[in-house]
Amino acid sequence: MKIAVKYQMFIDGEFLDSSSKETMKVYNPATEEVISNVPKGTVEDARRAIDAAALAQKTWAKLPAIERAKYLKNLAKGIRDNTEHLARTISEEMGKTISLAEVEVNFTADYIEYTAEWARRYEGEIIQSDRQGENIFLFKQPIGVIAGILPWNFPFFLIARKAAPALLTGNTIVLKPSGESPNNAIEFAKIVEATGIPKGVINFVTGSGSVIGKELASNPKIGMVSLTGSYNAGAEVMREAAQNITKVSLELGGKAPAIVMDDADIELAVNSIIASRIINSGQVCNCAERVYVHNDIAEKFCERITEEMKKVKHGNPLTQTNIDMGPIINKNSLDNINSLVQDALAMGAKLLTGGKRVETIGYHYEPTVLINTNNNMRIMKEEIFGPVLPIATFKDLDEAIELANDCEYGLTSSIYTQNLDNAMRASNELNFGETYINRENFEAIQGFHAGWKKSGIGGADGKHGLEEYLQTHVVYLQYNNLKK
Repeated sequence: MKIAVKYQMFIDGEFLDSSSKETMKVYNPATEEVISNVPKGTVEDARRAIDAAALAQKTWAKLPAIERAKYLKNLAKGIRDNTEHLARTISEEMGKTISLAEVEVNFTADYIEYTAEWARRYEGEIIQSDRQGENIFLFKQPIGVIAGILPWNFPFFLIARKAAPALLTGNTIVLKPSGESPNNAIEFAKIVEATGIPKGVINFVTGSGSVIGKELASNPKIGMVSLTGSYNAGAEVMREAAQNITKVSLELGGKAPAIVMDDADIELAVNSIIASRIINSGQVCNCAERVYVHNDIAEKFCERITEEMKKVKHGNPLTQTNIDMGPIINKNSLDNINSLVQDALAMGAKLLTGGKRVETIGYHYEPTVLINTNNNMRIMKEEIFGPVLPIATFKDLDEAIELANDCEYGLTSSIYTQNLDNAMRASNELNFGETYINRENFEAIQGFHAGWKKSGIGGADGKHGLEEYLQTHVVYLQYNNLKK
């Protein structure tokens, strides 16, 4: 049996226990064993981190952006130097396959390096004045202290997605990792310490969302709250942030539709949709959550996708190397997945493969395909967050777009077609922040990852994601009145 590791929070450049001395247990979802104990932070701990970040921000913002970028580049190097250890940490606490965990670690370093390259590129404006002898300057300035509330499914990468643009643009940050997967965040903090980033610039406070998350969202010293999580968590952050009219940036749930037209390359569609469904055991907000396939090819498509889903291998990522996915994060999530499947079957859906929990240690669910589903079923409305693929049919593109848009969420979508008219109509008529055409659902760091409707506010990545962490300051300079 593994001996549980004891971790500490990282506040103002120091590793600390909670002021209450209380801890939380962290479990390996593949084995159900306790693997670590982390501090159960208090409001006092959160405020100490916020105060440290506020003090550090004054000096940090005065550094030239290129100097801040040097710290980021060193941080990326430190991450790459510890890839194997970090990947195993991520895999152990949230069940990700080692190969995917390594991708996450390296992608995190890529993201930090990419963000550092913006040091000489983000800029303000000079605006034409109506007055003689006046210039109008629009400066882009940091917001101040950022609060970053992290999810458990891509816990390491989301640190970079929030912290890298915040730091580059002169902000400081307080991060709250998920209680399901906080270990990687403390390992990240160790690299921060070794890199020599000034004290207070990056802080990690572990604890519950109802305590730490609430304080981060409601504290008047916070300039922006960036959360990646569920719709309910996002709505709660908005309520708390409203007290101070604090800016929020929210990436919330998704229910991505995949439309397969009658002229689609079926093999491409099958492989891409499976890749988008089983990645991270289906626990990704932008992966394909429901499929709409044209009547004329439905039988062939369903046969092929079922054949391929049956080949998907699952197991313990730390002991089995030739697997495609690991466990579900916890028992509550596992039970919710099974509830959605059973509800669909009770309403007339047909099971082609899977459909139940794997009877073994850990929270494993079989790769599952359901047909005869429709938009009245919970499984087509609610986020599954597991390796389950519900399939419905349609007669033409008008119906497919209508079915796809019949959803509270609006994060990602996809279409498989060889027809340019179909592709362009989908691009213009699907009510989602992203649409993927003839490829799997996975965003680029230079793009813009943003949801519509209940999938969020604001966004991340690229130029537009960087600007989320900036505010404008307009200066009117009447220079012909100045002393010469």
